[in-house]
Amino acid sequence: MMADVVFLLDVDNTLLDGDRVVADFHQQLKKQLGDVHAQRYWTVFNALRKELGYVDYLGALQRYRLEIGQGSADEQKLLLMSSFLIDYPFANRLYTHALEVITHLGHYGLTVILSDGDVVLQPRKLQRSGLWQAVEGRALVYVHKEKMLQAVERHYPARHYVVIEDKLSILTAMKAIWGERLTTVFVRQGHYAMDPGILAVQPAADLTIECIGDLVTFDLSHLCPPAMCR
Repeated sequence: MMADVVFLLDVDNTLLDGDRVVADFHQQLKKQLGDVHAQRYWTVFNALRKELGYVDYLGALQRYRLEIGQGSADEQKLLLMSSFLIDYPFANRLYTHALEVITHLGHYGLTVILSDGDVVLQPRKLQRSGLWQAVEGRALVYVHKEKMLQAVERHYPARHYVVIEDKLSILTAMKAIWGERLTTVFVRQGHYAMDPGILAVQPAADLTIECIGDLVTFDLSHLCPPAMCR
């Protein structure tokens, strides 16, 4: 069935403080492996990100493991880092009122997680944070989500979409495809949202908010055509 409105919610730095997670991981890397190995890991990580087009923390750990050689003492420490990520308390990194926002939006339309990410850690993050349960399993994870809008429409057809996201470039790309069928909401959280270089070259979103919690009491008639908001 076609919904009147579907709210597509990003995860990292939109519902969940991704920058804080990365900072914690960075600190743990240095603690477990030392500065030299930690710096080398990030070199491997960035190379893999460029190759794949998305971040893959576990994949970078695996690639670095092969580089340092199996059987070494450093390899054993490296194995602990995968457990650190898999067992990370992501629920503690949800932004204030993130779950309440999902509940609030659900009164006006269907809520769906739409995230970039890998096939292992990103779903794990959704489950351990409680976001998967909050949207009742309606979650889509792609390598480049802005290129997968036809798939989004197949899974969750709607007359109108509202995308809530911290990256202006993604909002712009999606607006170019969906046009008036889409309302873009820019959340000014995280390093991408605060980068003056990005802000200078990207057009403004339909709506800009300072934090995700602002939507808890927001008048949703501003987010979609009035006839569609029930």
